[in-house]
Amino acid sequence: MRATSDLVSERSADAPVARRRGPRPTVGGVILTVLALLMAVLWLVPLLWALSTSVKPEEETRAIPPEWFASRITGDAYAAAFGNSGLVRWFLNSTLVSVSVTAGVLVLCSLAAYGFSRTEFRGRRWLFAPVVAAIVVPSQVLIIPLFDELDTLGLVDTYFAMILPQLVAPAMVFILKKFFDGIPREYEEAAQIDGASRLRIFLTIIVPMSMPVLTAVAIFTFITTWNNFLLPFVTTTDPDLMTLPLGLLAGQTTFQLQYAQVMALALLGGLPLLIIYVLFQRQVIRGVGSAGLKE
Repeated sequence: MRATSDLVSERSADAPVARRRGPRPTVGGVILTVLALLMAVLWLVPLLWALSTSVKPEEETRAIPPEWFASRITGDAYAAAFGNSGLVRWFLNSTLVSVSVTAGVLVLCSLAAYGFSRTEFRGRRWLFAPVVAAIVVPSQVLIIPLFDELDTLGLVDTYFAMILPQLVAPAMVFILKKFFDGIPREYEEAAQIDGASRLRIFLTIIVPMSMPVLTAVAIFTFITTWNNFLLPFVTTTDPDLMTLPLGLLAGQTTFQLQYAQVMALALLGGLPLLIIYVLFQRQVIRGVGSAGLKE
């Protein structure tokens, strides 16, 4: 019996290991892949055109018909963008406003969402209903009364005029509330037995368990604030308070038909967002996959 078992084991060891084959591609999968590639190409073409234009000599940007490749690559547009404009100042203003709004949204919206998710009080559903309804109200509708309110408070032409209105983010409250609803209450009950306060439970249990969705909320808020044009445009007239979108508009007016410099400014303005997404893309995907899907 031993000889037979040894022979069988030797043969099985010498036998080639069967390779696992993945699922065969389907027609629908191939079509979706091709469509995704086409969408990626369509998204990349304007970006590549902007990059190509920004490194061309200015006279070649007006060539008819336009050409993709320049006769020589030059960085004159980038040098002019840094030297003849307030680009550094615009970057600092946008960074200050975006970071302040992101930090404020994380604190206020997470506390509000935790209150709606865990605190039982009379009229909670009636109070949460306007929060959900506010998601579908375009911010442009409120810009005139908002400006009147800021003007009455004397906040026009200040950083507060660009920061305070953006701290109200009903969509983020809704997303965080739905995520908090999916966290088991047993963790909080155990902490309450040990004598932990509501705030300590929130900081030591809820926040660490919610880092994926909080990271996604932070990134989305930062990108939205960085790209916000209407609110700074309405509430700011001081050139020293211009954010990057306003600066790009001023740069187009200043540079007139100097397309290379305009494209250079646009690429420099979008560079921080690209870096943030590359660094935190995993957190964004995890946050999108988990936010608002737990019941």
